[in-house]
Amino acid sequence: MSESLLITGGRLIDPANQIDRVASILLVDGMVASIDPKDVSADVRTIDATGKIVSPGFIDLGVEFREPGFEEDETIASGSAAALAGGFTSVLCCSSTQPCIDSPGAVEFVRQKAVQAGGVRVHVIGCLSKNRDGDQLAELGLLYEAGAVAYSDAPRPITNDALLKRALEYARMFNLPIINRPNVMSLSKGGVMHDGQVALVLGLTGLPTEAEDLAVARDVRIAEATGGRLHIGPVSTMGAVDLIRRVKDRGIPITASVCPHSLCLDDSELRSFDARFKVHPPLRSRRHIETLQAAVADGTIDAIQSGHMPRAREKKMNDLDVSPFGSASLETTLSTVATFMLSVSDMNWSKVISRLSTAPARIAGVQGGCLSVGTIADVTIIDPDVKWTVRGTDFRSRCPSTPLDGHELTARVVMTIVGGKVCFDHS
Repeated sequence: MSESLLITGGRLIDPANQIDRVASILLVDGMVASIDPKDVSADVRTIDATGKIVSPGFIDLGVEFREPGFEEDETIASGSAAALAGGFTSVLCCSSTQPCIDSPGAVEFVRQKAVQAGGVRVHVIGCLSKNRDGDQLAELGLLYEAGAVAYSDAPRPITNDALLKRALEYARMFNLPIINRPNVMSLSKGGVMHDGQVALVLGLTGLPTEAEDLAVARDVRIAEATGGRLHIGPVSTMGAVDLIRRVKDRGIPITASVCPHSLCLDDSELRSFDARFKVHPPLRSRRHIETLQAAVADGTIDAIQSGHMPRAREKKMNDLDVSPFGSASLETTLSTVATFMLSVSDMNWSKVISRLSTAPARIAGVQGGCLSVGTIADVTIIDPDVKWTVRGTDFRSRCPSTPLDGHELTARVVMTIVGGKVCFDHS
C-alpha cells in the first residue's frame, strides 16, 4: 500500500513542466497531490531531500530481463531490483526470451511475474516477427490487446525490408512504436569490437560503423514513406547521428536513443582483452563519443537507455572472441551520465532528467516522465554530489559484469518511489 509522503527541501526538476527550483511535493494515494502544499496532515511521512534532486522516475526503453528461458542471466525479480536501485520506475522489457514474447500468453507471463516481483513497472515489448525470425509478422493486434506497448525483435535487428515496412504501416492502427536496433548483419557478422585501429592492432574482427549507418538510412527512409512511429536505438556512430539530425530537420518524427557506455568509454579498453568491455553497441573511438555527447546535449538523440544486457558470470569469463555481448548497467546509468555528460557544453541536470525520464515516457507512450498534479507518483531522488566506486559484485542484478567496474562516479540514486511507495532507499 502507498503512504502519504511529503518530500521537502529538494531541488525539484521536472522538464515536462519546466520546473527547476527548491520545492516540496506531496504524494497521496499513489498520485502527485500538490507542489508546495500549504496544509499537510500530521500523519504524513516527511522525507527531507535537502541537497538532493527530486525528479520524475526514470524510464528505460529496452532492458533484457531474460526470463523465461535464461534465468541464469537475470530474472524479472532480480532485474526489477536492479532497476529500482538505478532510479528506474518503469522499464520496457525486450522480447529476447525463450520462448520469445510473440503471443498474448507470453505477454501475460511477464506482466504477472512483474506483479509478483513488486516495485518497478514492467512494460512489455512484443516481438515484431514470429519467433523473432524476421520472416512473418507476429500477431501485432493480439499483442496490443494483451498489453504490449511497442514492437521489436531487439537486440536482433530487423533485416527484412518488406517486413519493417508492413510493421510500420500496421502498427499505426495501434499508435505503437517500432523499435529497431540498427545493424546490417552481413557487414557485422563475427565482429567482436569497433572496427578501427585498435581492432587492427589486436587482430580482432571489427564491427564496422557502416553496418549501423546503412541500417539507419534504410530505417528512416521507410519510416518517412509509411508515416509509422519509429524509434532507432541504441545508436553509436557519427554517421547515424548525422542521418538522424538531417531527417529530423526535414520534420520526420523519428526518435533515437544511446547507451551510457557509448558516451564515455572508447575501444582502447579492449586492449585488456577483458570481456566486460564487450558490449553492444560496441565501444567506439573518441570521435564517435564526442559526436554522441553533442547529439544528446542538443536533442538530436532524444533519450538515454541503460543498454542492460545481463549475462551470467561464467559466460563473461570466456575468451573475448566467444564471450557474449552484454553487461549490467541499470544501476550505473544515472551516475555514468552525470559523471561524463554534465561537463559537456549546453548539458545540465534538466536535460539529464529529460533524456532519462520525460523523453522515454513520450516515446513509449507510457505513464510517467513528469510530476504534474494528478499524475502517478513515480519519483527518483538523487544525491548529485556523492562519489562512489562501482563494484559489479555489489549489484542487485545477477550479472556482475560492467565496463565501469572500478571507476569512481559522481551522483547516485538514493531513493526510488513507485506509485507513492518507497521501493528503494539508500539514503
